[in-house]
Amino acid sequence: MTQLNTPYPSTAYLTGFLRAHNVDAVQDDLALALVLALFTPGGLVQVRDRALALPEEERSASVNYFLDFFSRYHGTIAPTIAFLQGQDSTLSHRIAGRGFLPEGPRFVALDAYEDDGSGDPLAWAFGALGQQDRARHLATLYLNDLADVLRDAVDARFEFVRYAESLAGSQATFEPLAQALAAPDTLVDEVLQSLTLAAVAKHQPQLVLLSVPFPGAVYAALRIAQTIKRHHPNVRIAMGGGFVNTELRELTDPRLFDFVDFITLDAGERPLLALLEHLHGKRSAQRLVRTFIRNDDHQVRLMNWAEPDVPFEDVGTPTWDGLPLNRYLSLLDMLNPMHRLWSDGRWNKLTVAHGCYWKKCSFCDVSLDYISRYETASASTLVDRIERIVAETGQTGFHFVDEAAPPKALKALAEELLRRQVHISWWGNIRFEKTFTPELAELLAESGCIAMSGGLEVASDRLLNLMKKGVSVEQVARVTKSFSDAGVLVHAYLMYGFPTQTLQDTVDALEYVRQLFENGCIQSGFFHRFACTVHSPVGKDPEAYGIELVPLPDVSFAKNDIGFVDPTGTDHDTLGLGLKKAIYNFMHGVGLEQDVRSWFALPKGQCPKSTVGRHRISKALGN
Repeated sequence: MTQLNTPYPSTAYLTGFLRAHNVDAVQDDLALALVLALFTPGGLVQVRDRALALPEEERSASVNYFLDFFSRYHGTIAPTIAFLQGQDSTLSHRIAGRGFLPEGPRFVALDAYEDDGSGDPLAWAFGALGQQDRARHLATLYLNDLADVLRDAVDARFEFVRYAESLAGSQATFEPLAQALAAPDTLVDEVLQSLTLAAVAKHQPQLVLLSVPFPGAVYAALRIAQTIKRHHPNVRIAMGGGFVNTELRELTDPRLFDFVDFITLDAGERPLLALLEHLHGKRSAQRLVRTFIRNDDHQVRLMNWAEPDVPFEDVGTPTWDGLPLNRYLSLLDMLNPMHRLWSDGRWNKLTVAHGCYWKKCSFCDVSLDYISRYETASASTLVDRIERIVAETGQTGFHFVDEAAPPKALKALAEELLRRQVHISWWGNIRFEKTFTPELAELLAESGCIAMSGGLEVASDRLLNLMKKGVSVEQVARVTKSFSDAGVLVHAYLMYGFPTQTLQDTVDALEYVRQLFENGCIQSGFFHRFACTVHSPVGKDPEAYGIELVPLPDVSFAKNDIGFVDPTGTDHDTLGLGLKKAIYNFMHGVGLEQDVRSWFALPKGQCPKSTVGRHRISKALGN
């Protein structure tokens, strides 16, 4: 339950690695299969039957609309899915004409878009981009309407990405998940169970690996495990992935092992090699690597035999063999130009380097392996992998999923791509550091770079220093301008609510962001609310950041986010609404001339004037 446009990369990496070690490994994407099974004419009939069983007073507006126009949904779902899979591009004419799809409550959002006078509320967004984009956005709204129906009539936890997320994320105890997994099956559960049994029958596995990257993937993963345990008790099951690595490091609740046999931490290659040796009787349980087990006394134990990790140079080439690449859905949900890259099109996911070369940012999980262990591979190795992936998938789009791709490695990669005349389109995440000169930005663009994202976080030099970002606002302006001038789309990750951030800091930060848009440094951005995690420098040493942590209850399951008390007392919730409204408008060239105070819904006289000069960024750029 991650994204619908492209496979999550962990299974591709592990399948390629295991095959290179002569392990008969196959992969399956049951998250995609679940959605494609539900969003069919037959699936919608089952949803309708559940909706009709609801008392009328319990039916939401989405459910009522679905029932009223069921015949239209039933007749349009198959061609719309095919269109989003790229199988019937000519349907865009009918979808874009607004007469083909039933338009439920999600379409009301279109009324919020500013009409440019043409009578078409989407003209400003898609006038220059064309009919295909318009049609995909409308088709995405249509699917979101149906997802709302599933949530309101079938399973209150259902979402495409964050399915039952609240049951797992930072839950101190396994109890909420245990209760949900013991509850009567919903239609979603039933479909997932049938898909699970079909996959087991097809592949006949002895060991099943479940990759669980986010809290929103945990419930479905455990439903899969529960089904396998019930029908194939001899199959062993191991679970790993980002959620496990960040939230289950202090696991003590043995009930999780009613569903899985092993839980591995951090990079999976070395723990899996050790686990396979154990299952073949060549290694005792005491010599497992970074692996939780439940012992004979029903106690959870972390087995952590000291062995070096597999070097990044040797992890091999990921393979997408076995995944239905032509069945993923190219959605267009958010009109943010950078966010659409996450949901639009199928990207080959690849890592330039393991970990982060900076690993100092105070809000980041710098104590964990996925950040702290920094390793690179040669440019020659990386381009070898790229060529093999293009040959396998037939697709030349790459998303480099590094925490922060190192400039030296990117330079070498670009030069190697150009030397070999390998033509790809790629994008990734970086630190906006001074090493990214105009010359390097030009080189990266020439090698196929189409977009870059990076963390500006709170656009305040005081807070950037406190965060240990190693950049200044003016430096970020120069770097982002270099990429923009090279024709590369630039997205800024922004943050609010950082410890000791004041109202004045927030107003000044928004003024900096306004000027970055005004001067063409960035084209896209998004404000995230700061969350303190137990693995970050802030969580480990809150006094150094002027805050006090809220004590956690006894934790036997998931532990990650932690509350804190900031003595500044700033109302970040109210400010966050203004920040998001402002940046939404800035991205569309609206309101750039306004005083930034106008975006905040504060009583007159309570919002201070920005202390940042109106031309600070322009001067930093030498204009």
